[in-house]
Amino acid sequence: MGTEGIQDKYVNPYTDFGFKLLFGTAMNKELLISFLNALLFKEEVIKDVTYLNAEHLGTQEYDRRAVFDVYCENEKGEKFLVEMQRGEQQFFKDRSVFYSTFPIREQAKRGEWDYELKAVYVVGILNFSFDNSDVEYFHHEVKLVDLYTHKIFYDKLTFVYLEMPKFNKSEDELESMFDKWLFVLRNLASLLERPRALQNRVFDRLFETAEIAKFTKTELSEYWDSLKNFRDWYSVMSTAEKKGREEGAREANWNNARNLKQLGVAIDIISQATGLSKEEVEKL
Repeated sequence: MGTEGIQDKYVNPYTDFGFKLLFGTAMNKELLISFLNALLFKEEVIKDVTYLNAEHLGTQEYDRRAVFDVYCENEKGEKFLVEMQRGEQQFFKDRSVFYSTFPIREQAKRGEWDYELKAVYVVGILNFSFDNSDVEYFHHEVKLVDLYTHKIFYDKLTFVYLEMPKFNKSEDELESMFDKWLFVLRNLASLLERPRALQNRVFDRLFETAEIAKFTKTELSEYWDSLKNFRDWYSVMSTAEKKGREEGAREANWNNARNLKQLGVAIDIISQATGLSKEEVEKL
């Protein structure tokens, strides 16, 4: 197929194809290394990564299967799970904890073993907000903490969540590599040209890889399918959200109408105030 239906210049990283193209392929692992260093360590601590099988089966037949977008380890044997989560899920935090058990349990050794573990990092890039209490608090880094001393009890298990809808920095406000990476993830699909703030070797690689015009026919077909799935999902979610708001507003109007009628307000005034018909108000 051609590029009809695809108007963007760069790949959408929120699609399965786009995310795995940028972060889940060995040929582009320098992008993943740069992102993880910027997110977790603020400097070049990770020198290299090895991709691991992203699909795991539990140790027993009844264990549930877990599939990760990106699963790798660095030269120290530390494990990294990186997920792009497009929509809100009721037990998302539970699932993150469940996923973390796989790289922990697989470190068990046969025979005598002293239980020493390598660090495990679970990174969730979220296309939704699960905490609306602070619109500027979007970068969550979670560890096991002693509630009495408020000190970290165990530093080898880290959960990082990025609420991407809350990241609203403009190009002129980008300072750190962390800022730049989040700007890319949030805005890549809508960019028409490469921003001046993203001029270094790592982003050379990223923009070269992300340019849709350079895709092979096979890649273009796979991306189109992935993009269509993303758009279909987004449409369904948007419709459900809009319907929920409309139903909520109508329910509020019914409640207001009942209260006004109990207070003896004239039916025509209640109708004008709530948008309900006079017949609907009379039936209350």
